Amino acid sequence: MADTLPTKPDGTEDVVDDDLSPKSSARVITREMVLMLVVPPVLVAAVFGAFVWWRQTADLDSVEAQQLRWSELRSLGWEHVQLTVVAAIIVVAIAVPLGILLTRGRFRAASPVVIGIANAGQAAPSVGLIVLLFLWLDGGFWTAIWALSLYGILPVLRNTIVGIQGVDPTLVEAGRGLGMTNAATLLKVELPLAVPVIMSGVRTALVLIAGTASLACFIDAGGLGEVLQTGITLFRFSLMVTGAVLIALIALLIEWLGRVLELATRPKGI
Repeated sequence: MADTLPTKPDGTEDVVDDDLSPKSSARVITREMVLMLVVPPVLVAAVFGAFVWWRQTADLDSVEAQQLRWSELRSLGWEHVQLTVVAAIIVVAIAVPLGILLTRGRFRAASPVVIGIANAGQAAPSVGLIVLLFLWLDGGFWTAIWALSLYGILPVLRNTIVGIQGVDPTLVEAGRGLGMTNAATLLKVELPLAVPVIMSGVRTALVLIAGTASLACFIDAGGLGEVLQTGITLFRFSLMVTGAVLIALIALLIEWLGRVLELATRPKGI
């Protein structure tokens, strides 16, 4: 809707187009987005505070006390974060360039095949994928990283393709009409407009990887899954709940960080 300025002495009015006004350069932040940025960290802090209180006051036997030492939890939590972050970096480094390539020229024909392979990779049970790579590469940190990367690649790849294909063709043609090369059109028109969709895929992949990293303990790659595994093996309810709660808190926190990153990278006016 256009803004109307005061009437001139000659009876005419100046009209300002909203598209050219300063408001159009600001990021669009809805009430839902504000809630999603505020509620998760508050919830994580509240639940973690309750866990700390319980841990300090609970009457634990020797096995539980040994497994729930703060130094042990800190070490396992850091391993869990490392697994998640390294796998997510590899996913983005592979999926985004691959997604861009599959929207260019003759490579578009290969897009359904690659998406199908990625779909098959994610449809496979995560435990099965980890075990298969364990049989092939042996256990350890990097085997878990490759399994998690394969499992998390689909959302980023799919959203990169969908985001670029969803850009209005007239904007791309306008860029070329201004003399932009294909690379400049990609960098200055297509990718900025596709960023919200791509970042949504990155956020989904982060949550998937953070949750699946709890299975890395089965191939000696560490992480908070060890607390969960010990609780199940020894039938210690406190360990099972602790492992599940801490993994859920890390997943929530990582999802929140992804949302902040999505907002920070979103072009102004969108």
